[in-house]
Amino acid sequence: MSIVSIASFPSSRPVDPDRPDAALDRMLRRAVLTGLALVLLVPLARASTDALGWLPLWLVGMPAVAWWALHRFRLPAAARRLRPAVRRRSPQARRLRARHAGVVRAA
Repeated sequence: MSIVSIASFPSSRPVDPDRPDAALDRMLRRAVLTGLALVLLVPLARASTDALGWLPLWLVGMPAVAWWALHRFRLPAAARRLRPAVRRRSPQARRLRARHAGVVRAA
């Protein structure tokens, strides 16, 4: 009798550790879209309550930030293209490095 484990079967798609959980991604996307629809279509959803505060924050803002965090705070592709790729060093960092290189500490 041979024991077959799930690990012995090939997966239909490769496992990528950077890829978020699909079910959680789908749930957060639906929460953002539902909250956005509520804020746009129901005037009461744009109100502020004593218990919760400003409702659009909880209906749209917090699910959107959670969804963004699930994707490890990556910028959208359009924003990445606009951002400069070169890393600039500030003159202050060069001055500090040059100043500390000439100083000899006594032990």
